Amino acid sequence: MASKSLESVTAPAPVSARERLIVALDVSSAREARELVACIGDAAGLYKVGLQLFTAEGPGVVRELVAAGHRVFLDLKLHDIPNTVARAVKSAAALGASMLTVHAAGGPSMLKAAVDAAGDRLTLLAVTVLTSMNDDELSQVGVAGRVLDQVLRLGELARTAGCEGLVASARESAQLRSALGEGFAIVNPGVRPAGAELNDQRRVATPAEAIRAGASHLVVGRPITQSADPAKAAWAIIAEIEQALLGK
Repeated sequence: MASKSLESVTAPAPVSARERLIVALDVSSAREARELVACIGDAAGLYKVGLQLFTAEGPGVVRELVAAGHRVFLDLKLHDIPNTVARAVKSAAALGASMLTVHAAGGPSMLKAAVDAAGDRLTLLAVTVLTSMNDDELSQVGVAGRVLDQVLRLGELARTAGCEGLVASARESAQLRSALGEGFAIVNPGVRPAGAELNDQRRVATPAEAIRAGASHLVVGRPITQSADPAKAAWAIIAEIEQALLGK
């Protein structure tokens, strides 16, 4: 079974800059994923397997990464009735995943069922508002108020249910950290080094900005995986994280 992937966030031992970097394997085949992992190697603290790769290759790709000694952030954003989500969480734990995402919008009963199913076998992270959304789009799906308001609301809901962390944009990290305190993971996707393409992300930040705002971990995909030298790109982000940590 996988051990807690964020134990160093809640324990006195500091989290190294490398351990804070999650590289997103947003590709369509195990072959592409293997090639990226071979290039990046230990520059990534964790590798993210999301819907694209998991749908194409299934749980085998997670088992392969775990067997090779890599920690896996399984980003499936589970959102269903409590019993179904609980069973999926148990399956993810059996694969050896270190982190797993569920949608906080699934509500308190679903979140509590997920937490109970996870036990101490993996770290459960609740997704708040997708980094591709803004205030207008949130309103279009029936949620009144700002993105920040919804993120804070769902963050408190997730913490009360027993989740160990959240997935949110760096734009909300400072307010989340202030509201929820330390010892609670904040994972930022949508992280882009200065000058990088934004692609379909809207609420973005640089690695340094995200760390200074209170993030515990950063998810970076295309700026690394589409680089001419993925390992070099990963180590450059780690160096930026280190500098930001020194300045905190």
